[in-house]
Amino acid sequence: MKLDLRTLTVALTSALVAASSMAQVKWDLASAYPTTNFHTENLLQFAADVEKATAGKLKITVHANASLFKAPEIKRSVQGGQAQAGEVLLVNFENENPLYGIDGIPFLASSYAESKKLYEASKKVLDSTLGKQGMMLLYTVPWPPQGVYSKKPLTKGDDLKGSKWRAYSPATAKLAELLGAQPVTVQAAELSQALSTGVVESYMSSGSTGYDTKTYESIKNWYDTQAWLPKNAILVNKKAFDALDKPAQTALLKAAKEAELRGWKISEEKNNWYKDQLKAKGMNIAVPSEQLVADLRKAGNVMLAEWQRKAGDEGRAIIADYRNK
Repeated sequence: MKLDLRTLTVALTSALVAASSMAQVKWDLASAYPTTNFHTENLLQFAADVEKATAGKLKITVHANASLFKAPEIKRSVQGGQAQAGEVLLVNFENENPLYGIDGIPFLASSYAESKKLYEASKKVLDSTLGKQGMMLLYTVPWPPQGVYSKKPLTKGDDLKGSKWRAYSPATAKLAELLGAQPVTVQAAELSQALSTGVVESYMSSGSTGYDTKTYESIKNWYDTQAWLPKNAILVNKKAFDALDKPAQTALLKAAKEAELRGWKISEEKNNWYKDQLKAKGMNIAVPSEQLVADLRKAGNVMLAEWQRKAGDEGRAIIADYRNK
């Protein structure tokens, strides 16, 4: 009898340990940006909030700086289930579906308020589009407004002709084409080296990217054009989400909502901070000339017309809704 009780106790203890182990779900979240970037800091806070809210039952490990997958591979890895979640720059995937490129059109939405309205107008369609690919959109956070980095001073669009221009998305490649620059595809994790070796002489991005990549060591001019605010999106594999129990799903969505609010706020707050840091590092932060802005807007109008043709009725409806908000 004593032996049976002892055996039963051991068996129950083992079962409880096994059940406890099985109760914890571990997710990998792939990101392409350094741990010091505000997007990644927000991701880490999001992961910590989820773990706390689920009492450790859902643990999300953030793999920053393209350490798990390179930027162009992250969306496919989430879609295929190699990573349960990932952070992507939506405009990178415009060739796959024009709807992903809506916030990369120059001067369509060039402030945080306008970017928020554009997001609200397009969110339902983005959710549906991602859903058809087996994914969910957890939240988005915009980059600060985009400006032009250039080795040589700029007064007009023609000044960029022949310049080796970093293209990180179909939209930035198209803009290079319209300006007569030479597009060179370089991802964020590789930009520092491309700048130091002369592979890149100009590019369009935020103050955040310029600061993270130490662009000020190679390029001394940044024109604050505030052309658009591309968004990073946190995606999750739908099957992985559905496999969670209801409390974990609720905690995840709540943490995502909080991360979105926090991320938009931080992005806007740090916009001027990044510009101050670039200036302190010796970069010339300049207001673009009227001619440079006019040339960029002209290119933007061409890109918007092309985008609407590609996106069809669905895309035109989003633009109409955005402009009526």
